[in-house]
Amino acid sequence: MGVELRQLRCLAAVVEEGSFTDAAIELRMSQAAVSRNIAALEHTLGVRLVERTTRSVALTLSGERVLAKARRLLLLLGELEQEARAGTGKIRIGYAWSALGERTTEFQRRWAATFVDTELQLIHSNSPTAGLADGTTDFAILRRLPEVAAVEHIRIGAEKRYCVMSSADPLAPRRSVTLAQIAQRPVAMDLRTGSTTLELWPERGRPQEVIAIHDVDDWLTLIGSGAARGITAESTMHQYRRRGLVYRPVRDAPPVPVYAAWSKKDPPRERERIVELLAGLYG
Repeated sequence: MGVELRQLRCLAAVVEEGSFTDAAIELRMSQAAVSRNIAALEHTLGVRLVERTTRSVALTLSGERVLAKARRLLLLLGELEQEARAGTGKIRIGYAWSALGERTTEFQRRWAATFVDTELQLIHSNSPTAGLADGTTDFAILRRLPEVAAVEHIRIGAEKRYCVMSSADPLAPRRSVTLAQIAQRPVAMDLRTGSTTLELWPERGRPQEVIAIHDVDDWLTLIGSGAARGITAESTMHQYRRRGLVYRPVRDAPPVPVYAAWSKKDPPRERERIVELLAGLYG
């Protein structure tokens, strides 16, 4: 037999309530039934999930991992049930670095007017597919295409490139900068999801040092210290402003393409209308 939802509910309830007795009260089951469900789950998975004592209940390391997945499954199930009861839908649009920058508010306004019965949820997901691969999003705004065959995409626009640097940087007083000037110092890049790669520079003019970062907060913190510079799309400039940082246009860099993407296996509802709405923001 496979894992059952009632077993996952029992595991979550035991942890949240702190005991088998209180979990049974919350779930309106007998304590014996809660114990049987936990035992059955452990048997199916082949690992011990809960350490039982007379006074407390504690998760094993395996239990902690299973609980994290269980909560996610129960959350998705709850959303499914809520949408079914309400008769309305929800579209989750993921993005790795920034949503639509200064266009985000206008997009939300147009969405509310166009899709009256469909809730829009914007989700920051620092993954190459902005959540499509793991099912946490239905749609994605990408500025770098992932090497995943299961994702379809269409270009909806383009954004100017900006260099971000410390306000104490020697380039900060300039109105614009060049790729060659930026390369004179280390450049911070997110090699998984960022829109900047070494191919942006000619082979002989590339930065001597690249500092790899893993998300936009690390990127901004590093640059704010003066240890590196960065290049990004204009949407990042509008979404992430911090004291001590300045953004300057890169006058000799090509624009950043912006894509709408979705899973081939499970394309979102109203895909064509959503793409049209997004593309309209870029004129």
